[in-house]
Amino acid sequence: MKIISWNVNGIRACAKKGLLDYIKSEDPDIICLQETKAMPTDLPEELQCPPGYHAVWHSGERKGYSGVVTFTKIKPILSLNKIDIPKYDTEGRIVMTEFNNFILFNVYFPNGQQSDKRLQYKLDFYKDFFDICNDLIAQGKNVIICGDYNTAHKEIDLANPKQNEKHSGFLPIEREWIDLIINNGYIDTFREFCSEPDQYTWWTYRFGARKRNIGWRIDYFFVNKGFLTNISDAFIQPKTLGSDHCPVGITIF
Repeated sequence: MKIISWNVNGIRACAKKGLLDYIKSEDPDIICLQETKAMPTDLPEELQCPPGYHAVWHSGERKGYSGVVTFTKIKPILSLNKIDIPKYDTEGRIVMTEFNNFILFNVYFPNGQQSDKRLQYKLDFYKDFFDICNDLIAQGKNVIICGDYNTAHKEIDLANPKQNEKHSGFLPIEREWIDLIINNGYIDTFREFCSEPDQYTWWTYRFGARKRNIGWRIDYFFVNKGFLTNISDAFIQPKTLGSDHCPVGITIF
C-alpha cells in the first residue's frame, strides 16, 4: 500500500499544474492533501473526488484558507473531520480515517509566524492533537500522522539553520515538540530510510530557492514505534512540481 501526503497550496492552483495527472500516474492507495483552500462544493467533480477514490474533506470556515482532504481507494471503517476542539475544527486542519490495522491522520499543523498568539496556538495544537494520538495508541491502535508539520526538526532538515534559529518553523520551542514526539515513541519514517542532508519538502518561491535546493523538510510521516515494521519505504519526491511543497510518502507491507 502506498500513501502520499502533499501540501498543494491551493487545490485549484495545483490542479492547473497537473495534480490529477500526478494522482493518475502515481496511483496511490491513499493521498492526503493539505492547504486545499477550497470548499468541495465549489470544485469540479473530479477535484471533489477523483475517479476510484472515496473523499473525506475538512474545510475551514474561512474561505480560501487551510483545509485538508483524504482521497482513499479503500473505504474507511470510520472517518472524522473534527476532533471536537472548536478552535481547531473551525480552521479545517484534520481528517481521520480508520482502516483495518491503522488510523491515518491527515494534518495541516498551524504556522506560528504571524504572532506570538499564533505560535502559542501552534504549540497548543501539538499538545492537544498528540494527546488524542497517545490515547489511541494506549488502546492498542496503530497511528500514522502525515502532513505539513510546519517545523523543521534538526539542522540537517533545512538549508540555512543558523539564519533561521529565531524564525518560527525552527524555533527551539517548536523543535522541542518534535523531540518530545520522538521521545514518546513516534518514528520519523523518512529518517529511518535516509540519513542524507539536502532532503527538503518546501522551498520559498523567492530567490530561485527550489532550483538551488534552498529548502526545509517540514512534511512528515510519523508512526508509532510498534507500526514501524510495517513500513517498507519512506520517500520524498522533490522533482514533482505544482506547489511550493513536494509530495512525501510511505509504502506499507
